[in-house]
Amino acid sequence: MSGMKLWMDTRLRAAWARGDWAAVFREYRRLAGISQLKLGELVDMPQPHVSAIENGRRQVTSAEVISRITQGLQVPEELGGVVRNAQSLTEWAPDPELRNRIVHAHASGRSDMRTAEWIGRVLAEHRRAEDSVGGRDLWAVVRSQLDAVTLLIPGASGRVADRLMVLAGEHAHWLSWVAAERGRRGAALAWLDLAQGWATEAGNDDLTSWIIRVRSRYSLSQGDPVRALRIAEAAQRVSSSLSPASVSIAAHSASMAAAAVGDRDQARRLADEAYAQAMRAPDASDRPDWLYWLDPLRAQLNLANVAYAVRDWSTAVAGFRGALAGLSEYPKDQAYYEARLVDAEQRI
Repeated sequence: MSGMKLWMDTRLRAAWARGDWAAVFREYRRLAGISQLKLGELVDMPQPHVSAIENGRRQVTSAEVISRITQGLQVPEELGGVVRNAQSLTEWAPDPELRNRIVHAHASGRSDMRTAEWIGRVLAEHRRAEDSVGGRDLWAVVRSQLDAVTLLIPGASGRVADRLMVLAGEHAHWLSWVAAERGRRGAALAWLDLAQGWATEAGNDDLTSWIIRVRSRYSLSQGDPVRALRIAEAAQRVSSSLSPASVSIAAHSASMAAAAVGDRDQARRLADEAYAQAMRAPDASDRPDWLYWLDPLRAQLNLANVAYAVRDWSTAVAGFRGALAGLSEYPKDQAYYEARLVDAEQRI
């Protein structure tokens, strides 16, 4: 496996973002299948120094050594500044400069789409790994990736600029989601505002609808189901050409909000619609990148979640039981639904 491909690994990137040199060396060697001696040759460092770093007996503080490691391990361009700028990258709020870069979009010129597509693939890996690695550890990595994407936008035009804006919107949404999980509501909404603006400018209705749906979820989690329902309904109305997966997730959000305001009939109707639309896109290739997870198993869990929300305990229990075994690779989600199953069983 080439050095660049090794950097698709989420744990390796997270270790780099933390400046955890022991973990960087260990993870790189594990992925590359090389010895400490070989790694030392790559970074121009004797094997005993590599061993001392891996064991925590030696620290990496020199800019010159960091530069050798960056070059020797072929650290991707978008990660080059993560360690140097770790403090600023861990701030929760968006950098105002990001907005200024977008103002210059659609100017004449060419951008490096290879870098953008690489970052897009890496973001997909981050989404899948977040359940086990944790969003906080990847925060600086994704901030750096977003920075790299937005730097490409001023030199882009037409479809290339639109693609870059969608990619920027996906990153901003991810950052919003992690900020919300950490209780940083103001920062979460600021990132979401950026994401929605970029999705709208790019003309991507699916991403626009998804981001509005996330805003609905935030309102519901803050105890405002009336507002959540209003926002979720807006997510459904973005366009008549939304993909089935986008229609499904917007309808599901509306169904959960309807259940919270006490309209059980509307909640059930929307839940059935959400399930039917999800079944129209059973394969990941049929869904937008950020809805990779909305497979038939997740659609069944969404249906069970609505049953739980409207206090249809028997239906909820059956739905959770039938799907839980498929969540073995997602420990946080599995724990969440197991808790709901136990609670529903006790209420029958």
